[in-house]
Amino acid sequence: MRRMFPRSRLTLILGTGLCLLFVPVAAVLTTTSAAGSSPTLYEAEDATLTGVTVESSMPGFSGSGYVTGFDESTDEVTFTILDSPGGLHDLTIRYATPYGQKHATLLLNGSGMGEVVLTEVEGWATVAAGRLNLRPGENTVTIRSNWGWYHIDAITVAPSPEPPPHQVTADLANPNASPSTRALMRYLVDHYGRNILSGQQDYESIEWLRGNVGRLPAIAGLDMMDYSPSRVERGATSREVENAIDWDARGGIVTFCWHWNAPTGLIDEPGREWWRGFYTDATTFNVAEALADPTSTEYQLLLRDMDAIAAQLQRLEDADVPVLWRPLHEAEGGWFWWGAHGPEPARQLWRLMFDRFTNYHHLDNLIWVWNSASPEWYPGDDVVDIVSSDHYPPVGDHGPLSGAYQRLVELGGDRKLVALTETGSIPDPDELIAYRADWSWFVTWSGSFIEDGQYNPLDFLQRVYNHPYVITLDELEDFKNWPDTTPSGPPSSPSESPTAEPTDSVPPISGSPSQPVKGCSVTYRIIIQWPGGFHGEVIVTNTGSVPIDGWTVQWAFTDGQTITHIWNATLTSTSPVTVQSVAYNSRLDPSASTTFGFLGTYQGANSVPAVICIAS
Repeated sequence: MRRMFPRSRLTLILGTGLCLLFVPVAAVLTTTSAAGSSPTLYEAEDATLTGVTVESSMPGFSGSGYVTGFDESTDEVTFTILDSPGGLHDLTIRYATPYGQKHATLLLNGSGMGEVVLTEVEGWATVAAGRLNLRPGENTVTIRSNWGWYHIDAITVAPSPEPPPHQVTADLANPNASPSTRALMRYLVDHYGRNILSGQQDYESIEWLRGNVGRLPAIAGLDMMDYSPSRVERGATSREVENAIDWDARGGIVTFCWHWNAPTGLIDEPGREWWRGFYTDATTFNVAEALADPTSTEYQLLLRDMDAIAAQLQRLEDADVPVLWRPLHEAEGGWFWWGAHGPEPARQLWRLMFDRFTNYHHLDNLIWVWNSASPEWYPGDDVVDIVSSDHYPPVGDHGPLSGAYQRLVELGGDRKLVALTETGSIPDPDELIAYRADWSWFVTWSGSFIEDGQYNPLDFLQRVYNHPYVITLDELEDFKNWPDTTPSGPPSSPSESPTAEPTDSVPPISGSPSQPVKGCSVTYRIIIQWPGGFHGEVIVTNTGSVPIDGWTVQWAFTDGQTITHIWNATLTSTSPVTVQSVAYNSRLDPSASTTFGFLGTYQGANSVPAVICIAS
């Protein structure tokens, strides 16, 4: 691309902004064509500077220098674009990040346009920063400090090409996904680019919307946080699964994140309390070391925690609730322990969870939502259904976040849906349409972000929730039975385990030459134990020749152990311990097995008890 200089009026503000130097218009070089008719490069050193300075000590810059000194929240560089024909234009920023990854805030004509991530690079690099909907004539583009401590060399503005039709697919990573889960995915794909679904985090904030806006979101955002074993051990309880079942009964869509309290290594001191254990600075847990050794205690605790959450997700599958499942969110930020040691452990942990939930627990109600736009962190198309990111623009910024949207489109090759899974300020629906930023849905974070009137003023919320582009709860269609409109017809039914009926034709087992029999066996094992506590697991197997429609397991602890939490089964008695099947695992075909787990306490010894199994 040849370098072109636009006609521009520039104002230079030095230092803190107390000294102003006005550059005469006659001193500015001009382009050979109007801005917007071809790609145009604008040098930062020629722009309007506030609180920043021009330097030339880092080699490789274009022009006569670059702009640096972004160390205060008001520091900025403003580029003036003259004689624009208007319309959508692509913005590219040339930058350097000698101090690691940073974020910059963008403004167009003084209005917020979200932020752009300046990834860590050696030397100079460019980043696609989204689209600009320029008005005819003069426009300004501002890069404001945000995280700061980066260099800006130049920007390029080029007319946006006409976007091709989306190529997104409704195919899911789990080929055995349930019918309602596949139908929900088809519903989302069919509305992609035509509408955006509204969403709100937390039931209390959803209720606030009902009382103050008079409408409800299509999507309820919920959290598996308080089902984390290291929180349960400390008395945490949750009703989020019940909330999800209730929301599904009301015709709504459910999405879950998981603020995963670290399995162990909680620091638990003022400012880093145990309940902040999902933060990197509140735990000593090292996910890279845990994943490197599958025989380690830490690795087994990862599995323990996944199994505990799988039990809750199984409750939702049993209730036919499809879930937009978004674990390991914001990993690349590093502020959560699952992203604290770089992209490789995060990718590995995602793939481990996908395998554990899909192939071990056979959870078929999950749509897997990845939550990062960085290619280095992406775990792979084969384990991701939807790509997403979280954004919290400054107060008053209701821009379309087009840069973030475009990065996600590129990440998924435009074959994955793109979602705005957390936001502080809701994008203006009119801006979304104008910018063709086709977010599938948004979820506004809870508390002050929805209620304080600053991030989302009430009149703005009223406009959003009554906008024809925005789908609310009352406008949701029957997404759990959404038809397949692809030319090839409906997908094949998910594979199911064969179900044998108790008939005389069932082959007899040894010792019973003519009569089919019922029976079951159990394997009790201690997965992991720590001082005063342990994770136990029991495998129930149908040893008979006909299916069983229920089972009961019983044992007596001999060392004073107690069960504090159980999943995949119901504890009906503690002395002796009596555990019964639940609806989704009561039926077992011959030779089939199911597993339930529990957390317990002990003092002194923790011997394995004698266990019996009774088939129903």
